[in-house]
Amino acid sequence: MANLLGEFLRARRELTRPEDHGLPVGRRRVPGLRREEVAMLAGISAEYYLRLERGRDRHPSAQVVEALARVLELDEESTAYLASLATPAPRPPRRSRREPERAAPEIVRLLDAMPGVPAFVMGRCMDVLAQNRLAELLCGEVPGDGNIVRHVFLDPSARNLYPDWSDVAAETVAALRASAADAPEDPRLVTLVGELSVKSAEFRTLWARHDVRGKAAGSKRLVSPAVGEVTVRWETFAVASAPGQLLITYFAEPGSPSGEALAALQVLAARQ
Repeated sequence: MANLLGEFLRARRELTRPEDHGLPVGRRRVPGLRREEVAMLAGISAEYYLRLERGRDRHPSAQVVEALARVLELDEESTAYLASLATPAPRPPRRSRREPERAAPEIVRLLDAMPGVPAFVMGRCMDVLAQNRLAELLCGEVPGDGNIVRHVFLDPSARNLYPDWSDVAAETVAALRASAADAPEDPRLVTLVGELSVKSAEFRTLWARHDVRGKAAGSKRLVSPAVGEVTVRWETFAVASAPGQLLITYFAEPGSPSGEALAALQVLAARQ
């Protein structure tokens, strides 16, 4: 079994600056805090912390989780992720055959009933399960099997679609971590991460950071194949009838250049 707790602690320890805790930087062989420094700051023994990183103890108490989160300077979402690794939810019996993830017909009809808003449904491993015509015109179709992560890291056209590609890449990997937190050993996820780790050095580096950031809301720049460069806001809604699936919508301030571009997109879609 993968030692996700230990991997997370080690990755975040290496990203924590000693000077943030008043410790001398000095000559260090590796970046970040030493194990014994984390233990000292968290008020636990160095031996116990070593057991956590090496996977010999995988269930620290809530108090230890809170102390480690403080030392590693985790935000609220990363702290929750650490807690989930320390107290994993009971897993359902493994099925011999996993059905492909699909968007329900009712959700597909909902997308089609949103003619003024580009929208799509994303699965647990960031597959585009369904999208309306406006979303397709705005971003283009995700090639291959429709997986957003593969598109961002393996498709050269993604760097043209996203002018701020580095930010989008980091956001994508952090969102994949958050999305897959409930099922880290899902065969689909394991296969996806393994493939991208081999084929993309950028993905491999970002995945090793263990950043966690669920898709909730934000903004991004796109160079749409239909209307050119736009800056859109996005909001995410959980699909209650299909845990793990998200409905993502794009919009822009009415009257702004990007708002006018989305309005032109509606006219284009109506003509087609």
